[in-house]
Amino acid sequence: MGSTFSGLNTALTSLYAQRRGLDVTGQNIANANTEGYTRQRVVLSSQNANLVPGMYATSTEPGGGVAVSSVDRLRNAGLDQRSYTEHANSAFHNARAGAYGLIEDVFAEPSDTALQGRLADMWEGWNKVAATPGDTSAKAALLEQASTVASTINDAATALNNQYKSARTNLGTDVDEINQTATALAKLNHEIVIAQQSGLAPNELKDQRGQLALKLSEMAGASFSETPNGGMNVYIGNAPLVSGFTTRTIEIEPGSASRLEDLASTDVNLRFADTKAPVAAGGTLGATMELLVKGGTLDTMTQRLDTVATKLATDVNAIHNTAYAIDGTPGGDFFVRNDGLPGNVTAAQIRVAVTDPAKLAISSGDPTGTPRVLDGNKANDLADLADSRVGADAEYRSLIGELGVSAQSAQRRRDVQNAVTDQVDAARDAESGVNLDEEMTNLLTFQRGYEAASRVLTTIDSMLDQLINRTGMVGR
Repeated sequence: MGSTFSGLNTALTSLYAQRRGLDVTGQNIANANTEGYTRQRVVLSSQNANLVPGMYATSTEPGGGVAVSSVDRLRNAGLDQRSYTEHANSAFHNARAGAYGLIEDVFAEPSDTALQGRLADMWEGWNKVAATPGDTSAKAALLEQASTVASTINDAATALNNQYKSARTNLGTDVDEINQTATALAKLNHEIVIAQQSGLAPNELKDQRGQLALKLSEMAGASFSETPNGGMNVYIGNAPLVSGFTTRTIEIEPGSASRLEDLASTDVNLRFADTKAPVAAGGTLGATMELLVKGGTLDTMTQRLDTVATKLATDVNAIHNTAYAIDGTPGGDFFVRNDGLPGNVTAAQIRVAVTDPAKLAISSGDPTGTPRVLDGNKANDLADLADSRVGADAEYRSLIGELGVSAQSAQRRRDVQNAVTDQVDAARDAESGVNLDEEMTNLLTFQRGYEAASRVLTTIDSMLDQLINRTGMVGR
């Protein structure tokens, strides 16, 4: 048979449990707008008065009250893993589409002031010179138009190189941030494991670790696995980055290219500092590496632009070298390298060698010879290069066409991937996010439970008062 005072303990356990429920509900409401917070739920269980029942040790008590079994973190591990994967893919495609957008800005096609329009102006200038071979003003205008073409190509090459250097600088920053984030995650692993071994619920610490994991997935395409003791291992590709409390460091291989021109002799490589093994990164880091490596996006675009410059210089020079200027001077190279070094003319190294209109070679014969030949046949031949199927214009149109297709494809894949990521996040938030309506209902539930337990306690107190202070008083 239960003790007279046992009801006090039953009511008291209810007060403790309902108050804990109020505390957890208040925590959920307070963090309704906290990024990465996972709602929590109090799990209550009834206490059995006959903890070790036996044949001769029994009790008729209904129970021993209520206890808080745990405070659960309502998280779906499967959705978390899916979210990490989709966020990594979104980060990769966002960075890739952004890079293509910057490259498109470099060429700014179609536009009257872009290279295609400048080339058209130059070829039209050759037409005008061919029509009036003795007109100095037409020749001066042509030289200005040709110089504009060369400077436009120079500017495009410079802009691509600047984009490369900017991405290369960001690569170093991202690597440092990844290393710092991995170290912070390993530290949280240590705190979470110790807390769980001590019987505590490190829910908020796990939320913080989840945010770091999401950051690593976006930056490096990392994947994760939780261990039985509450820790989390982090992998980039198949290689571990964080193992329990231990962190490995990522580094850029010394001597890696820092400019586009360096790719001729070296490359950009990421590796683990301890084993020197390559890092197969995804996410933003993977997109940056795709942009920077030899044969990557920027290197390919620069080589294509170099091909345009080389074709332009080769084709124009081949005709100009066979022509004569009005003063009888044989034509030389029209386009040359800026640095004066031997070798092919490139996008970064192209300029107009002719500065004096009188030295512009356009005639098929010597205007000072016998017989005197002053025509614009060679200028006409140069103007016809605009229609060449293998000339600079055709190569440039091919470049712009392929760039447009690649950029559009990157943008579409980004949009599709972002839509998938949003759907996964919505599903995860529906399960782990705080719903204020639901929390208000819980708040009222625990409030009423607390009030009821208080009423039970008051009732028992009144009964005990009757028992202690009133029993035996009759007849006195």
